Amino acid sequence: MRALVLHPDITSDRSRREAGPALGEAVALAAALPDLEVADAMIVRLPRAQPGLLFGTGKIAELKERIKALEVGLVLIDGPVTPVQQRNLEKEWGVKLLDRTGLILEIFADRAATREGVLQVELAALSYQRTRLVRAWTHLERQRGGLGFVGGPGETQIEADRRAIDEAVTRIRRQLSKVVKTRALHREARKKVPYPIVALVGYTNAGKSTLFNRLTGADVMAKDMLFATLDPTMRGVELPDGTEVILSDTVGFISDLPTQLVAAFRATLEEVLDADLILHVRDISHPETEEQAAEVHAILRDLGVSETAPMLEVWNKMDLVQGEAAAALPAMAARRPLVFPVSALTGDGLEALLAAVSDTLSPPRHRAEVRLGHEDGRRRAWLYAQGVVESEEAGEDETRLVVLWTARQEQAFRRL
Repeated sequence: MRALVLHPDITSDRSRREAGPALGEAVALAAALPDLEVADAMIVRLPRAQPGLLFGTGKIAELKERIKALEVGLVLIDGPVTPVQQRNLEKEWGVKLLDRTGLILEIFADRAATREGVLQVELAALSYQRTRLVRAWTHLERQRGGLGFVGGPGETQIEADRRAIDEAVTRIRRQLSKVVKTRALHREARKKVPYPIVALVGYTNAGKSTLFNRLTGADVMAKDMLFATLDPTMRGVELPDGTEVILSDTVGFISDLPTQLVAAFRATLEEVLDADLILHVRDISHPETEEQAAEVHAILRDLGVSETAPMLEVWNKMDLVQGEAAAALPAMAARRPLVFPVSALTGDGLEALLAAVSDTLSPPRHRAEVRLGHEDGRRRAWLYAQGVVESEEAGEDETRLVVLWTARQEQAFRRL
């Protein structure tokens, strides 16, 4: 299907993004959908949004001619469109219309792979659809109902649809609660294993999955496209000092992320809340890298991540930086102790990053004496597997071991 992408640049909107980069991101979003060809993309400058049609009548007619000339069947509007505006524009142009939220939901629906991801997308889509119900069925507005011959006023079509959506939402939430419980059990099980969790977060297409694959040797989908990764992936990684960590790759963030998706994917992103260290991966070659970083920090705050949470900033895609910036950025990063310029594609800079992760996660160790019964072979084997035993002395009734361990390892041992 051919599509036309429109970015309304509304003068009265003080919070509007830069029109050029915003249009480019909208085109990239559209390109992320399969079987969709972007026929054209335009910035439409408006003094203010019209309540009924978004655009003025002259612009509506002009765009209608362009839609016919390009033979497009879908118009994508990079911004919010009210249900009334959507209905009116579709009627005027004779094509299907999606706003930014609808487009992102379509992408997520296409990418969801796990059962949890599918349920979360369904929940977000239903919450979105519930707000799009408009009076399109006036002939059904006063259906008959009741038990008598005359009957009373029945429910309107809108009310029936709303009730059906509410029932579906209740059913999906019930299913999701089971999945969330399972995830919580897995999280509790991981806590018993003394491996720190390192979470990769960042704007979509910042290169998180490429970095994840480079560090873990995994084969997670990594493409130059928005939302290439939707479901979280976790793998074990051994750091240079021998410390083993669990690396988690999460869904990418984006500006104006639909509130329905933030709420629906909160359970998935809880991995970030439990992380011992967050790696904020930035596409440092992107012209709006600072704005993207601000969006990531805003979403992390919305999720409840503390501003004091341990975090390292990874300036990725240094291989794409050219000109004066290629020399300036490393010098700038050198003056910031928590910033590391890297290229996940070539591997440059990863040694320094991993060393910093090791330093951040290497907690102080303390010496202690552990007494075990001779029959307690499982806990003894666990201590040796962790490499914390300094000496062992077998007595008549028990075995005394001197261990050098971290507080996390001690807590995990007590839970065994």
